[in-house]
Amino acid sequence: MSAAEQPTSAVTPGAAALEVDDLEVTFHRRGRRLPVLKGVTLKIERGQAYGLVGESGCGKTTLAMAAMRYLASNGTLDNGRVLVDGQDVSTLSEEALRKWRGGKVAMVYQDPTQALSPAMRIGDQLAEVYHYHEGMNKKEALEQARESLRRVAIPDPDGTLRRYPFELSGGQQQRVVIAMALAVNPQLLILDEPTTGLDATVEAEILDLIEELRGRINAAILLITHNLGLVVRLCERVGVLYAGRLVEEGSAKEVFTDPRHPYTMGLLRCVPRFGMNKTDAALQTIPGTLPALGDPLEGCVYSARCPMAQPVCKRREPDFYAWPGDAAIRGQAEAEAMPPDPAAYSPHHAMPVGESSRHTRCYFTADVESMPHLTPVLATSLDERGGDTDVLDIDSMVRTFKDGSKKLTAVANVSLSLKKGETFGLVGESGSGKTTLAKCVTGLIPADSGTVTFEGGILKSTAGKRSQDALRAIQMVFQNPDSTLNPAWSTRQILTRAVRKLGGAKEGSVRAKVDKLSADVRVEPRFLFQRPTELSGGQKQRIAIARAFAGDPHLVICDEPASALDVSVQASILNLLVELQTKEQASYVFISHDLAVVRYISDRIGVMYLAELIEVGAAADVFDPPHHPYTEALLSSIPRLDFEKQRDRIPLRGSMPSLTDPPSGCRFHTRCHRSLGDICAQQVPPDMDAGNGHTYRCHIPPDELLALQQAGASEPEPAETL
Repeated sequence: MSAAEQPTSAVTPGAAALEVDDLEVTFHRRGRRLPVLKGVTLKIERGQAYGLVGESGCGKTTLAMAAMRYLASNGTLDNGRVLVDGQDVSTLSEEALRKWRGGKVAMVYQDPTQALSPAMRIGDQLAEVYHYHEGMNKKEALEQARESLRRVAIPDPDGTLRRYPFELSGGQQQRVVIAMALAVNPQLLILDEPTTGLDATVEAEILDLIEELRGRINAAILLITHNLGLVVRLCERVGVLYAGRLVEEGSAKEVFTDPRHPYTMGLLRCVPRFGMNKTDAALQTIPGTLPALGDPLEGCVYSARCPMAQPVCKRREPDFYAWPGDAAIRGQAEAEAMPPDPAAYSPHHAMPVGESSRHTRCYFTADVESMPHLTPVLATSLDERGGDTDVLDIDSMVRTFKDGSKKLTAVANVSLSLKKGETFGLVGESGSGKTTLAKCVTGLIPADSGTVTFEGGILKSTAGKRSQDALRAIQMVFQNPDSTLNPAWSTRQILTRAVRKLGGAKEGSVRAKVDKLSADVRVEPRFLFQRPTELSGGQKQRIAIARAFAGDPHLVICDEPASALDVSVQASILNLLVELQTKEQASYVFISHDLAVVRYISDRIGVMYLAELIEVGAAADVFDPPHHPYTEALLSSIPRLDFEKQRDRIPLRGSMPSLTDPPSGCRFHTRCHRSLGDICAQQVPPDMDAGNGHTYRCHIPPDELLALQQAGASEPEPAETL
């Protein structure tokens, strides 16, 4: 093997962990050249974490694939280099690459099914990593595999080793992939949306593991994410990518507290801040969509969507300016004074990357902070939405499953109610029973016992036994629209079928109803003739929402409807749901891991733990002390955008117990930071009344819990946007 093929040997002294130099990547499809990355330059030093943010389709994953030399066969590297520890990855042989991947560089994908073989047990897949890279025998490798599962908080590591990937939840699969990536302590860890399917508590534990790795072996991290709070939590530097161009780069604190590109400002305004509710204001969104691959782009790549765009922006693309620079030659006056021929303009205040820690690709950098807000559209109050009438009442619901020879209780004696026009947010870790409860309400699976009363009548246990009116009135929007939209049909065919089946429209009015539905969810008419595979994730989710509203439902169950979407698309989906609720007075059960999103859209919130509903109350009350110690831990785990007011995380002890053998007494006592000892371990706690309809299941009374939680609380984060 040549010297150029030695990826795991000596490291070039002083070299960056990852250096991308003027990278250009093009995909070739049906005789067309589709540029994806255009002149991207960035550097990650050893031990440094670098966040890469931007909407889906901007080129983030393509950059990661180029760094791993994983580009598809129709992708070409037209210009530039990718250096890892000073070594050009394009010089490595296939054999050297196999050792290099997983040994020196590891990658965690957003979709764990890409990295896990469906035909191999989890233990064998993990052990293979230790055997191949560390030379361990089978027994040693399996023991290390078991330990790696413990490190990523997998419940029942021994049982998980024996299971196949399809027997695990999406969050558990992702933890397995992260365990594989961390197995042999890589020097560069590329994380592509690594925590999308994870709970806030597990996400925080994974981030702790990653930071531990950095401190122990000085590993570098490239974090690709749409969760801007993760960048705040983990990264020193951040790059903002749009349409294949790096439009802003600098320290994470500078970029997020003082954005200097309109696109960065737009992304930050999309995020619901803690304490913000739908009745305060609508979320800011970025109008329009990304340019399609292959579209000719003249001038600034963002000009078509930018509220600050001027004629010069469409004539000539801005250079990557250093900030701060010479303010006397910035701003609109400079642009208006430019000669008509953009070639005559010489941006003498442009500075090469590397001579300043802060860069932005915009002519109006100094004016970004005055970028106009869209006029907020406020949601009506719950009373105006009809909130005095009960729509749903669940009484003592129980649902069990068989797990081998044991019985697993997924929903344990849960009772809750929902009013007309109300949104009930449901939160809790994976496996707590949220989705099972939702499926019992919709009749996808039957409950073992208990009743579901809907608009005054008791529902049959399964959808097949319910009336057509009940089926039309209760709909569900799933996290992944790909699993529910027929890929062989156009979106118009999908909506047409829904209108005929659910809407009861006559043939002549079907087309009009479909057109109204698509207009309500702001899907352009041209997309109605495309199949789901030709749509973006946000467009597919809009079609799924339109289909759910085809029969004018009274109750919509939303199961993680926006968790896998960009912040810009997420904001538009949340605004859409609020708008439809205000217009139609529909009621929602909204399930999500993102507590800021739940706080924004919900009127009331329920917290589930180990199949039990342990807290219920108004959204503002549940998020403020006194609240259940589990809720307190959940809130402390959330990455926030405020650099100055990060809360100390409350780590939960161990992993979530198995539902086949839940703890005695209070189910949370084995992990609780406020456990009182024997009383918690032996006695089932009562429901404490904290006032205003807010109850929680705990042995600590409200006044004592309030004093404990206020003593350790930081100042609340202001509910405002940029």
